Amino acid sequence: MGKIIAVSNQKGGVGKSTTTVNLGACLAEKGKKVLIVDLDPQGNTTTGLGIAKNTLENTIYEGLLGQCSLKEMLKTTPVKGLLLIPANINLAGAEIEFIKMKDRESLLKNILNYLKDDFDFIFIDCPPSLGLLTINALSASNSILIPVQCEYFAMEALAQILGTISEVKRLHNPSLAIEGFVLTMFDTHTNLSTEIAQEVRSLFKENTFISVIPRNVSIPEATAKLMPVSEYRPTSAGSLSYAALAKELLDHESQKK
Repeated sequence: MGKIIAVSNQKGGVGKSTTTVNLGACLAEKGKKVLIVDLDPQGNTTTGLGIAKNTLENTIYEGLLGQCSLKEMLKTTPVKGLLLIPANINLAGAEIEFIKMKDRESLLKNILNYLKDDFDFIFIDCPPSLGLLTINALSASNSILIPVQCEYFAMEALAQILGTISEVKRLHNPSLAIEGFVLTMFDTHTNLSTEIAQEVRSLFKENTFISVIPRNVSIPEATAKLMPVSEYRPTSAGSLSYAALAKELLDHESQKK
């Protein structure tokens, strides 16, 4: 049975989609079967894997509304072993339509229940908000991975996401765990990055990944080329940091067994 991990932080621009794409790609390159679910109406993860989102007919939006089959939603990506359920701007109106639906917090969970046995890992890229889409993601997941940008207001955003996790655990998913905090956009030349990293580690020692994602030009360049950094520049610092994060995640899993 596959593990479902939501990648979430309601603060935008923290490297959420970038982390989803690159971590998923690294695990697939290590021989794991990986599915990414793009649950962000911006569709950055879909674009980042080289899929033209605006021409798609069957996305997660149609899937959640029961308008297409699972098979119609699944898309192959340039990375062997990595599949995608894409998203586009249609998803932006989904929350209004969900309001009328029965069991609206479990729509995604009901879809993933059919898929989880086919994959080792399922990653859900959440939107940068705490609405019904994110609640669906957290309700469907075993754990949550939280990218933390090493800049101002990082701790404020963490307080909000921790509050949301508590609420989702209480109302919808009592077994939701924190997979870990991932420090992103770490700049070795600034004191602030070091201070934020130290603060996160001191508060969440057990739950903060050792691997840190640096500010590295190869990461945005790979995004612009619509491919994971491991495919674009495998020996870059950005690529090696995501490979280390993937290994650490796998080590966590093997220790639990």
